[in-house]
Amino acid sequence: MDATQLRELQAPVKQRYRDDPASACATMHAEAAFADPGITATVQTWAGPTRAGLHPSTGGDGADACSGDMLLQALLGCAGVTMRSVATAMGVEIRAARLTARGEMDARGTLGVSKETPVGLGSIAVDAELDTDADDATLTRLGQLTERYCVVAQTLAHPPTITVRRA
Repeated sequence: MDATQLRELQAPVKQRYRDDPASACATMHAEAAFADPGITATVQTWAGPTRAGLHPSTGGDGADACSGDMLLQALLGCAGVTMRSVATAMGVEIRAARLTARGEMDARGTLGVSKETPVGLGSIAVDAELDTDADDATLTRLGQLTERYCVVAQTLAHPPTITVRRA
């Protein structure tokens, strides 16, 4: 797909959202359950159920998916699609790309060992290695726009609220 095709694809969608802003609101949905024994939660994913469990640094044995890794995977999926879309709109040819994400976690926080230690992944870094002829200024702009328009990255900047209630 080139920039013209992308604009043609998105033009009617953008116009609909300009004409009717409420139509741009999409509810995304995910489900999980405590279906299996142990400290796990089975998450229904696009590719089928995935059982998440404790990371080895918090007592897990590594047999289950780690939700921190899943978060980084979701970030890379979103950043990759966003980057490709932005690059297409900018007319930047990317022959191939490899994206990686890293985040450090100090398990003392989530285990309650240290109240001073934050819970969660500290500074997350996403690196994109691109096979492209684009110059450094263009790549800088591509990175800025990807960060700006990446839904998962922006969501991480503004964390969600968790509500617990009886069924």
